[in-house]
Amino acid sequence: MKRIIFASIVLLCTTLSVQVEAQNRKVVPYAVAFYNLENLFDTINNNGNYDLEFSPMGDKKWDGKKYHAKLENLAKVLSMIAKETCPLGPAVIGVSEVENRSVLEDLVKTGDLAKQNLSIVHYDSPDLRGIDVGFLYNPQLFTVTSSKPYPLTLPNDTAFKTRDQLLVSGLLAGERFHFIINHWPSRRNGEKSSRYLRVAAAELCKHITDSIRAADPEAKVVIMGDLNDDPTNVSVKKTLNAKGKPKEVKPEGLFNPMVALRNAGVGSIGYQGSWNIFDQIIISGNLVGSDKSTFKFWKAEIFNRDFLMEQTGKYKGYPLRTFSDNTFINGYSDHFPVLIYLVKYYE
Repeated sequence: MKRIIFASIVLLCTTLSVQVEAQNRKVVPYAVAFYNLENLFDTINNNGNYDLEFSPMGDKKWDGKKYHAKLENLAKVLSMIAKETCPLGPAVIGVSEVENRSVLEDLVKTGDLAKQNLSIVHYDSPDLRGIDVGFLYNPQLFTVTSSKPYPLTLPNDTAFKTRDQLLVSGLLAGERFHFIINHWPSRRNGEKSSRYLRVAAAELCKHITDSIRAADPEAKVVIMGDLNDDPTNVSVKKTLNAKGKPKEVKPEGLFNPMVALRNAGVGSIGYQGSWNIFDQIIISGNLVGSDKSTFKFWKAEIFNRDFLMEQTGKYKGYPLRTFSDNTFINGYSDHFPVLIYLVKYYE
């Protein structure tokens, strides 16, 4: 897989953060990450046929041993993200495909991840498969002030049920941020036939963003999630109107740093010989530019380390997932994590 090369910056590590000296100002980076955890279910069937697959009686024979192996693997990944630049790890991590709060509580207590003492924001959603989005954060770096789930409904289809979009607001290094965690409807039955569902999800996300900005024009907004669309698809490019070039972004607009990664030929998920960046982090335009009085975007990354990849066979280079069909292969997820770095300047 092609690697992304970023402009080098001299990093001076401290016990709390990485500090960069530039033009006589101290620059402190903060990481924001997202990871689709691929079916993080417990072993209890409490959702009928939808949950049977991930129970000891299901085709996958999902038991305590496999569940704890999955937790160990995911905790290993999350404990490594951004550590080379931010010794405390990401300030916040959005996640998707989690069954309930309990699995997140188990996850943050597992392995090296337990050392980060992460806190959780989670709401049960009406999704038929029983999967939700969630929000993990380091309370040393981020303080939650409010949270709210937003259901995605279709006026002409009352039976439609999917994941909520989760809004978490709070303070990052004293500045107010709003994070919207998403897992938009899948491409089941084809991209074209399901496109209207992701456009509807994008419309909801745009509504949340616009409402935040109407109440506070200076609000910093970060949209993250598995969008099941690329940066070039209509839901992202047109409905959200997320621009791929900083010079095209107005302060009230949205910037999508994943466009550059897509153009470089890398992806967060592979399918039938091609790569997609369904996992995206999109930021408000006021996080872009040269104004060093507030947080600014530094760079984006796909966390595609070798140990997360299939090493042989026709899927070589693809994310190493938990199952191959119904065979347990003790992997991580069918997605790579994605992250961005924001920097704050200090005198």
